[in-house]
Amino acid sequence: MHRPAVPGYPTVSRVMLVGQAPGRHEPVKGRPFAWTAGRTLFAWLREGCGIDEERFRRTVYMAAVCRCFPGPLPAGGDRVPDRAEISECSRWLKAEFDLLRPELVIPVGRLAIVQFLPPAPLTEIIGRQFRASYAGHACDVVPLPHPSGASPWPRIEPGKTLTGRALALIRAHPAFPAADVT
Repeated sequence: MHRPAVPGYPTVSRVMLVGQAPGRHEPVKGRPFAWTAGRTLFAWLREGCGIDEERFRRTVYMAAVCRCFPGPLPAGGDRVPDRAEISECSRWLKAEFDLLRPELVIPVGRLAIVQFLPPAPLTEIIGRQFRASYAGHACDVVPLPHPSGASPWPRIEPGKTLTGRALALIRAHPAFPAADVT
């Protein structure tokens, strides 16, 4: 893992977005989802939830399974953190849960989703809300697919429709901040 760690804005929120791990650009920009995947994610949130990037960053706590860039793959792209790295970083997410006790968790991408739900095909989990427990705290979980350009799943059916359903569930959740598109 390559330092520095990439934190979200310091905000107290009833909603927590959990990403997988920063990419190579996020440490330079100093914030999660600061590059291509972030542009896609924030477009989804603007269109599907009625909230712009700045308001989202100010009102939703953004965390990650791993806080440091895992490094590149030899063939290109970002390396997925291994089990040992995930285990080592898990104390941070557990501590954040203890402090914030979020009512709604939005895991983004498979690596984040399986921290809260059993492994399943995306067609069985995207577009649905689940009740789960993490670090001893119950919460609602509405998973999103990863917005990376590497996966076409959210841009083709049924992924496109299921992602839209997930965003509607997030927007309708009582803990989600009121819409404020600018």
